[in-house]
Amino acid sequence: MISDDHPLQKLFMELVARHYAHEIGIRDPELVGYVSHLLTEFCDAEPLFKLQNTAGKPISDVGEMLLESDPVFGPAPSFDRERQVRKHIGDYALFFTGMFPESINHLRLRKSRLESFVDWMKAGKESYYIVSKFDCFEYTKVAPLFERLSAHFEQCVYGLNCVKNDLQEMQHPIMRRTNELLM
Repeated sequence: MISDDHPLQKLFMELVARHYAHEIGIRDPELVGYVSHLLTEFCDAEPLFKLQNTAGKPISDVGEMLLESDPVFGPAPSFDRERQVRKHIGDYALFFTGMFPESINHLRLRKSRLESFVDWMKAGKESYYIVSKFDCFEYTKVAPLFERLSAHFEQCVYGLNCVKNDLQEMQHPIMRRTNELLM
């Protein structure tokens, strides 16, 4: 886990805070911190694919994740497992739709998957909403955050797309050279 004072975490915090405030009008430090931390965490691919089915196989298909989250008709052994899987679906959908929207269609075309039938935006928004309804005991304090993530899901995706564009500009050789000349 990367600390809050790590340069990468600071970069993401600054970019997310700026774009969320200026482009979409979200000035919520808790929400900005959560999304910034999510970007930092997902720099490593392992957390992206940490969700496993009952057979221990990693799940990368959102449709399969939705099935895995069902505690009544699916394999989820408890409502805590439902919450865990739904939180991951929200995070996964937010990350991919915001940072790599072009990869979603590529994933769908790769092979026949349940994901072909899933609307990622709806799955992410709905998943965060379900997580927000876990508002008792140890989840009481974080439930309102997930309610806000659900309510502003589309705006958060757009803000992440702006962050992605900034990161791409920072990698462009002309932009790097200009920054070097300015400093």
